[in-house]
Amino acid sequence: MTIIRTIGLTKRYARVTALDALDLELEPGIIGLVGANGAGKSTLIKLLLGLLEPTSGSGEVMGLDVFRQGPELRQFVGYMPEHECLPTDVTATEFVAHMAQISGLPRAAARERTAETLRHVGLFEERYREMRGYSTGMKQRVKLAQALVHDPRLMLLDEPTNGLDPEGRDEMLRLIRRIGTEFGIAMILSSHLLSEIERVCDHLVEIEDGRLVRSVPMTVLTAPTRVLTVEVDGDGDRLADRLREQGVAVSRSGRFLLVQKEDDALLDLIRDSVVDLGLGLVRLERGRRRLEELFQSQPSVEEEEGPRG
Repeated sequence: MTIIRTIGLTKRYARVTALDALDLELEPGIIGLVGANGAGKSTLIKLLLGLLEPTSGSGEVMGLDVFRQGPELRQFVGYMPEHECLPTDVTATEFVAHMAQISGLPRAAARERTAETLRHVGLFEERYREMRGYSTGMKQRVKLAQALVHDPRLMLLDEPTNGLDPEGRDEMLRLIRRIGTEFGIAMILSSHLLSEIERVCDHLVEIEDGRLVRSVPMTVLTAPTRVLTVEVDGDGDRLADRLREQGVAVSRSGRFLLVQKEDDALLDLIRDSVVDLGLGLVRLERGRRRLEELFQSQPSVEEEEGPRG
């Protein structure tokens, strides 16, 4: 089932081409959208919502033409914008219920869904407070709630962890992952933090200068490596020395030993060596490639806070 399809999708401004003949076809899932500042991520999201007119090309979301059936489409899509957009002189309940009604829910159903959604995002106890007193994390949760309240089939999240501290980011990512997996809602998550994409998403779309660079499952990008990570309870140096005596390449990374795996016989050697030395085996797992490694030669994709695109 195709949830998003674009053919030659192009958006030009006076001096800039934001999207350049983008061909894209995506199935439901949690999709990470990455690219440098100005790559066209936000433009693509707004085009998919029918909020911008394309210069040329076409786009469909759930089989609906995004440019001719925008109002109908937006009943089934939730959008969490990056920018600050909340009215501070109303409560979260009032705002989210209003957004639910705009999306087509009757008043009574909107109020009921609002209470359930605010409970889900962790704001039930604060739902009657004016949002002027909310922290950044609480405001981001309200933005997520209004995108979720009408039970959409697709959610478009533009930098959902913007402005959050590490703990707040962790909580937001857990919420997003739960919504995508337990509720079965398809998502496009735009983020400049590769670690977030790797943690939450099962598919990656990269665009650069408005063009598609790659659209691949995350498992392809984070495939297993030939390096085993070994952690023991006891003196790891003794295990490293024993393995080196057997001709095994071993290096250290903090408390972990990184062992180059040549064949499955190495697993037996590690196990037997741990037993012979009287150590406790805490961890033995095969390493995986990281997105950061994939993009090391592409510094345009930012891993730290910086301008958004």
